[in-house]
Amino acid sequence: MTPRGLVVAAPASGAGKTTVTLGLIAALRARGVAVQAAKSGPDYIDPAFLAAASGRPCATLDAFAADAAQLGARAAEALAGGLGGDAPARLLVIEGAMGLFDGADDGSAMGRGSTADVAAALGLPVLLVMDAARMGQGAAAIVAGLARFRADVRVAGVILNRVGSARHAAMLRRAVGAVAPMLGTLTRCDDLSLPSRHLGLVQAGERADLADFIARAAEWVAGGVDLAAVEALASPIGAAAPPRRLPPPGQRVAVARDFAFAFAYPHMLADWRAAGAEIVPFSPLADQAPDPAADAVFLPGGYPELHAGLLAAAGRFRAGMEAAQRRGAAIHGECGGYMVLGEGLVDAGGARHAMLGFLRLETSFAERRLHLGYRRLSPRGGSWSGPLVAHEFHYATTLRAEGAPLYDATDAAGADLGPMGLVSGRVSGSFAHVIEPG
Repeated sequence: MTPRGLVVAAPASGAGKTTVTLGLIAALRARGVAVQAAKSGPDYIDPAFLAAASGRPCATLDAFAADAAQLGARAAEALAGGLGGDAPARLLVIEGAMGLFDGADDGSAMGRGSTADVAAALGLPVLLVMDAARMGQGAAAIVAGLARFRADVRVAGVILNRVGSARHAAMLRRAVGAVAPMLGTLTRCDDLSLPSRHLGLVQAGERADLADFIARAAEWVAGGVDLAAVEALASPIGAAAPPRRLPPPGQRVAVARDFAFAFAYPHMLADWRAAGAEIVPFSPLADQAPDPAADAVFLPGGYPELHAGLLAAAGRFRAGMEAAQRRGAAIHGECGGYMVLGEGLVDAGGARHAMLGFLRLETSFAERRLHLGYRRLSPRGGSWSGPLVAHEFHYATTLRAEGAPLYDATDAAGADLGPMGLVSGRVSGSFAHVIEPG
């Protein structure tokens, strides 16, 4: 059977599309549909929830970092089970980011990398989730405007969220149904809220009630949405050539994986495996050392600032990392991993914690400042080769950074950001999360 796909989007952030998407995926899965989840744009936290709902790794489909061919290749590989060795899936459900037409400011009128760009590149219909809590018939005008805004983006159905009553729902159905297919209405459900912290949602793995939460979301969606109609509106997804891949930093790569180092894209690890690399996970928070036979160590981003004291006291982790450095393993850290490679990390309370000391770097969360945006990177050294597209999203302040820069960087609009990151011998790191080859 040819796999099919659809995009779940909203007019703006805050409409409840993550919870609706989770419930939709879990409800479809309960009907026997093998669902592959994906997330539009650079994100690590939502995908962990989507992976839990679908039972398979969540794909990242970023229309700023990848062209249409690369997006198609990433989608096809995920559907085929290539992200985690799963059986092929029948339906691709992509959760959008921010509003449907919100992209990165690249200097153009409409920006680049929006959820609409993903839908257009893959030729997939959009299922629009609208927050109708304070709306009447005017909701139809918003739907009509979104549906006509771009000829290459098709709004194929609408789900109205946070509907107040049966009368409210009936009124909205008549109005919105006159301009677009109505697929369901959902009443407000406050116990399905997703708590946040400074970088987004609390991680999926930190919720002891995650399975129950997803089951309740599925029941909520199934009670108000025509699931058969949702599945029917999905469009076929054709075959694609293999994606352009990110090269592995070594043959046997030790990858840190726990609450402090949770932000590794599944497609990056799949790229490394496709090139013949072996991935060996380990947990610094459990005071585990990287595999002693690893010729490369990757410390992904995450929340080391919440566990800085525990990391500073992790003797086996430190000894194993020092041994990897002595034997010449390629060691790379992204964002949180970069901070751990430094000499010290100051937490939000002002306490300094000694980190690995491989790079002459001091960072702090005592004075927070948001750094956000896409980055185009040209490596000067380290284990990366060729141009890269990445994303930066953190609140850490750099107190001191001394040594050779790792990258030359520009922002989404091409403005020069100067040097970025540090490299010292075989150790490298930066605040940038690499998404795709440039």
